[in-house]
Amino acid sequence: MIIYDLCCAQDHRFEGWFRDAADFERQLQQGLLLCPHCAEHSVRRVPSAVAIGSAARAAAPAAAIKDGQVASTPPSLGELKAAYRQVMQQLLAGSEDLGRGFAAEARRIHYHEAPERPIHGRASADECAALHDEGITVLPLPKLDPQDLN
Repeated sequence: MIIYDLCCAQDHRFEGWFRDAADFERQLQQGLLLCPHCAEHSVRRVPSAVAIGSAARAAAPAAAIKDGQVASTPPSLGELKAAYRQVMQQLLAGSEDLGRGFAAEARRIHYHEAPERPIHGRASADECAALHDEGITVLPLPKLDPQDLN
């Protein structure tokens, strides 16, 4: 899994999660990427916070560095909720909801019986364990109501 920082033509910044760099390029070429804020399809990669953080560390005065970390203010609870809401909305908006049919379709995709695409849905703990035993990677997420993301 690779995470890229992206930006649309309207300068909205967001993250994209991809299987690998080739998956990002394929989705970009096929016009599958869109901004979760404005639905703009013109998307580009931008420098990540990791790269910016590394540059800041290199430029920071020695007094501002403690244990190899640049002193900063931790994010507020509101900022954390906003970031979580954005990630969840992007994951859900960028994938097909299969409901209870998730496990069956995950298998079909894994065994190349259905087109590869991002999916989400509902699966029991036993279904997730069985998928894992077959070598199918799933990411269990909590079931949240939209108002829980506000």
